[in-house]
Amino acid sequence: MQRIGIVAKPHKPEAEPALKTLVPWLRARGCEVVADEEAATICPEAAPGVSRAEVAARADLVVVLGGDGTLLSVARLIGPREVPILGVNLGGLGFLTEVTLEELFPTLEAVLRDQFAVSRRLTLTARVLRGSEVIASFEALNDAVITKTALSRIVDLEAHVNGEYVATFRADGLIVCTPTGSTAYCLAAGGPIIYPTLPALVIIPICPHTLTNRPLVVPDAAVVEIIQGSPGEDVHLTVDGQVGVGLRHRDVVVVQRSDRTIALIKSPKLNYFELLRTKLKWGER
Repeated sequence: MQRIGIVAKPHKPEAEPALKTLVPWLRARGCEVVADEEAATICPEAAPGVSRAEVAARADLVVVLGGDGTLLSVARLIGPREVPILGVNLGGLGFLTEVTLEELFPTLEAVLRDQFAVSRRLTLTARVLRGSEVIASFEALNDAVITKTALSRIVDLEAHVNGEYVATFRADGLIVCTPTGSTAYCLAAGGPIIYPTLPALVIIPICPHTLTNRPLVVPDAAVVEIIQGSPGEDVHLTVDGQVGVGLRHRDVVVVQRSDRTIALIKSPKLNYFELLRTKLKWGER
């Protein structure tokens, strides 16, 4: 790997010293550095900065300095190249950015020697149909979420799986998530934790009016269709908590597995269960 992309979360004080060490370290090993505009602003040595989309298009490896949100924004830009992502946690919870700053350079040494392991994560495609027209399409690593706004009433969301009617959920919203997303909004909404490489999707109603509406796990090959059934309500589709579109009455959201996967470089020290114990404090009193 000779062309290393760097993406940094702005306004993170830990990013500046990390970048000022990382950029010359990479160049000393014969690597070309392709930094995003935020990284170039924080560290002039990384200039000239380019867009994150260009980083994803040009790099052989992308190093993300930030949190899970920064990594999610990069993952949506990777496209079919499946460029591996090394997520470095700068202080947040960090389920996806699981490598610490202390592990950064030993991990990079192993990557440059081609001695590293990746976890391949399935992704979602979420399309919005208005009549016969596709008005929006998104890629997601974590989830596709249909929710009402704060002032809206409860909404009716009619769910189908592979063309078969499941139920009409009267709820604050509905989440369709990947195993990777099961430790994000899904977890907060009472959903299960799914092992990250398990071929499955999870459908989770948010605060359902009927308490027996529980999360539903379906195969990753399932096609989930959700019809927005509440006229006059302010309802939105949000993808990975970052991008989205407003929904009208009878709009259909189609969520299914994407053809592409995301390759996340694994921490050299933590397996998945150690990560859960570390992040969620499992086993502690």
